[in-house]
Amino acid sequence: MKASRPLILLTNDDGIHAEGLRYLRMVAEKLGRVTIVAPEAEQSAVGHSITLYDPIKAREVVKDGTFYGHGTSGTPADSVKLALYSILPEPPAMVISGINNGANLGINVLYSGTVSAATEAAILGVPAMAVSLAQKKTPPFPWVLDHIEKLARWVLKKGLPRGVALNVNLPALPPDQVRGFKLTRQGLSKFRESFQERQDPRGNRYYWLSGQATADETDPDVDVVAVQSGYVSVTPLYYDLTAYNCLKENAILLEKL
Repeated sequence: MKASRPLILLTNDDGIHAEGLRYLRMVAEKLGRVTIVAPEAEQSAVGHSITLYDPIKAREVVKDGTFYGHGTSGTPADSVKLALYSILPEPPAMVISGINNGANLGINVLYSGTVSAATEAAILGVPAMAVSLAQKKTPPFPWVLDHIEKLARWVLKKGLPRGVALNVNLPALPPDQVRGFKLTRQGLSKFRESFQERQDPRGNRYYWLSGQATADETDPDVDVVAVQSGYVSVTPLYYDLTAYNCLKENAILLEKL
């Protein structure tokens, strides 16, 4: 009896109608059976937030007369939870979140809904990866599909340690200019933030958050440097945020209190 193809869950934070998700579906359909459960509206930078005090709505989304996926009123993490506990007929073999319109590097992984969807899957015991393309204006999604397919096939074959998700960032380069895959660590690069003050017609002040990404790291094994150097950056993430290097020293200090 021929084994059934693996079930792959797709999600994102740009919303179920995002172009990046449509391209990701093209890749995933080569690898297995695909179900999409994603926020109905954009949920960029919501981090790992979940919905506690409101019901989460889900509706079937149809495109070109064909069922496309489930659009939810929740966050990316909500969408993964809802899919695993209520929508999917069986646990998925893998969860892929993306393709995000713009990179998720350095400190930004803490804010990213794309990354949080993948880490939520990892928390629930499912191999997962978040995929982002490091270009926001007219992102060339077709350039990166082969890279995503290769990495997804590898994860399906080899698996990942329980609780680990991959944060994958792809340079916006033609395939023949990409230097390969590089295992990296999360850098500390962040946005140099500022608020633009404005005034509405009634004289009330309001603010727009803006900023510019910093790029002051030089270690070739850091995610942002790898992408700038033309590599596909692959960073294993784990949800334990404990600063282990501080435990022993601070334990001694606490004993003296």
